[in-house]
Amino acid sequence: MFCVAPPELETKMNITKGGLVLFSANSNSSCMELSKKIAEDVNTTIMELLIMVYACKTSCAKSIIGVIPYFPYSKQCKMRKRGSIVSKLLASMMCKAGLTHLITMDLHQKEIQGFFNIPVDNLRASPFLLQYIQEEIPDYRNAVIVAKSPASAKRAQSFAERLRLGIAVIHGEAQDAESDLVDGRHSPPMVRSVAAIHPSLEIPMLIPKEKPPITVVGDVGGRIAIIVDDIIDDVDTFLAAAETLKERGAYKIFVMATHGLLSSDAPRLIEESAIDEVVVTNTIPHEIQKLQCPKIKTVDISMILSEAIRRIHNGESMSYLFRNIGLDD
Repeated sequence: MFCVAPPELETKMNITKGGLVLFSANSNSSCMELSKKIAEDVNTTIMELLIMVYACKTSCAKSIIGVIPYFPYSKQCKMRKRGSIVSKLLASMMCKAGLTHLITMDLHQKEIQGFFNIPVDNLRASPFLLQYIQEEIPDYRNAVIVAKSPASAKRAQSFAERLRLGIAVIHGEAQDAESDLVDGRHSPPMVRSVAAIHPSLEIPMLIPKEKPPITVVGDVGGRIAIIVDDIIDDVDTFLAAAETLKERGAYKIFVMATHGLLSSDAPRLIEESAIDEVVVTNTIPHEIQKLQCPKIKTVDISMILSEAIRRIHNGESMSYLFRNIGLDD
């Protein structure tokens, strides 16, 4: 088993910190577990993962299970223009290297599971985030769950229904996190070639989208606004959403997400913004970012990962970890 996991999981699974550790689980020499801490360079980590998985395969390992809480390149799971689907490439590489099972958490799109030809357990962090809301936000009954874009509405609806709260959706020109400009696929700019189309053909051109001015669908006046999403990386859209909610009368703003990449100068921007607190899980190490910004809080999800490993190791059912999870969750 190759485990790319947060440090808290290492303690629960009796794995020493740092470096590569090989040991026998439950004194059974047929079951070996490998653990390595995540490196700062994700590409180096992926290559190390593939090499180690292939080494286990060529050593006749019966099963090789990858524990990857945050699946890298998960945002690049759709083809835009003639671009590449990097998630599909990464899934194919892992399967080809010899991975037999994958445990991950809150994939950016659930359809990524279809890129693999091996079992994939896509665990959910929402129970831990819901528990944080109920225990750490005293007046959460006066809150409203906010989707910073229509694309996040399903996740916000799931949180709102479980907490019996209202929902609000931000829509407008500032919400463009999934555009081609974000991941660089819009460069070089397209050049319209008239000679490429036969003179006798008139192919209708698709009318370009024009987003309306930013609006909030739902009442947030005098309420606590809780913005929910799966990934926090570039915080510009969250900052714009927070400013809009403040203008609409929200007196406290929380941001909650599973994966806190918080790249570049995100901690500084959060510290200077109208956001009161950013709550993320420890699927990705972010101790440095927490030192830079006291507003960032961490929820530990190592318990569910260690339980998933234990159940697979003992041949127990995984259904218990997916109870009360619907198709839209």
